[in-house]
Amino acid sequence: MPVSPARGAAFDVLLRVQTTDAYASELLHSSRTEKLSSADHGLTTEIVMGVLRWRSVLDEHIASYLDKPLGKFDVEVITALRMGAYQLLFLDRIPAHAAINESVELVKKARKRSAAGMANAVLRKISAQYSAMSSRSNQDPLGTHPTWLVQRWERTYGIEAMQATCSYDQTTPQTAIRANKTLIEELTTEAIQLEPGRLLDQAYTVTTGDITRTRAFRDKRLTIQDEGSQLIALLLGRGKRILDCCAAPGGKTRILAEQNPRSPVIAAELHRHRAALMRRLVPLPNVHIIAADIRSMPVAIHFDRILVDAPCTGTGTLARNPEIKWRLTPDAISRMQAYQLEIVSAAMKQLAPGGELLYSTCSLEPEENEAVIDQALRDNPSFRLLDIGDRLSELRNDGTLVCDPDSLVRGPYLRTVPGIHPCDGFFAALLAREM
Repeated sequence: MPVSPARGAAFDVLLRVQTTDAYASELLHSSRTEKLSSADHGLTTEIVMGVLRWRSVLDEHIASYLDKPLGKFDVEVITALRMGAYQLLFLDRIPAHAAINESVELVKKARKRSAAGMANAVLRKISAQYSAMSSRSNQDPLGTHPTWLVQRWERTYGIEAMQATCSYDQTTPQTAIRANKTLIEELTTEAIQLEPGRLLDQAYTVTTGDITRTRAFRDKRLTIQDEGSQLIALLLGRGKRILDCCAAPGGKTRILAEQNPRSPVIAAELHRHRAALMRRLVPLPNVHIIAADIRSMPVAIHFDRILVDAPCTGTGTLARNPEIKWRLTPDAISRMQAYQLEIVSAAMKQLAPGGELLYSTCSLEPEENEAVIDQALRDNPSFRLLDIGDRLSELRNDGTLVCDPDSLVRGPYLRTVPGIHPCDGFFAALLAREM
């Protein structure tokens, strides 16, 4: 029997995520899925993100009907089983026969015919024993995260914040954009309904419609960007010469350029293919994109504003990137910390006296945040830490920030926690170089 376009695409995306460093969120908006109808794209997204969010629960159900560990099977077989189990256990509008038969067909098309009978038997047993779960609240969100990660969050933030984060990670985050009144009026004509954001005055969440199919999105006049991410760019303020050190995918670069229309914004991106993509996504006249490693910048000038949105483990974005929690190991955090310290130290050398540098991550781990800043300040005595609450108060006073600034700070730092705040988890520290 043929496999539907939605399930075929979901299978391909999940295999790529499992076998490479690719992210599902990027693959779901790539050329691999652009030919899908709106309905098919919706089902593909639901299956992919659902499998990644609930993988441990799915594996537990599947393993109970196997005579050997799940890890002993080929990745194609495991992926098809997870897809089938997710549809049976979580999607009550999907007929059981469709979920089972197409999952078995995916096993066959992957040239794993010897496992087709086993896959069929396992999925039929799951279907017979469990009716579709109409509410995902039946599942314990703590059990959908690695135990070591849950424990470190409890130590760092307390049990209530940890539980809120784990619950948030199992939900579909709202689609957020940044838009002015003219753009909002245009989107309304294309059946896009919006609600005001909860952090920023020009942030909106999409309540109805597919923003990716609008003219503005196709014309690169707007991007999807979490409210917390938008806030990071706004915290840097205004300058005469601006450097964005780790710029891809470009959302923060766009805001920096729009906030500083008469100032050159140099956007450095390590990977050439991502720099090339940025040139198409951020077509603003004052943005100059270069493929470069900030640790060996080919630009012999100083900047009065620098954004270091450092590569990180991304543990504050697990609702959007659930695959991270299955890839991450405790050792990766310390390795990332060393890399981040190299980057921020190199960026500090590019900052002019009297200038300001904003360091940020989308990680919840102190080693990647406070610890990096502490060491960077010890190594660079001409720098001092500013209280980011003061900058937040400035944004509140000019109407940019629409929430209580005190709710976003932890000491002198910005800290948003998923489930506590209406956005991904972000950290930011503001540094100044003495004159």
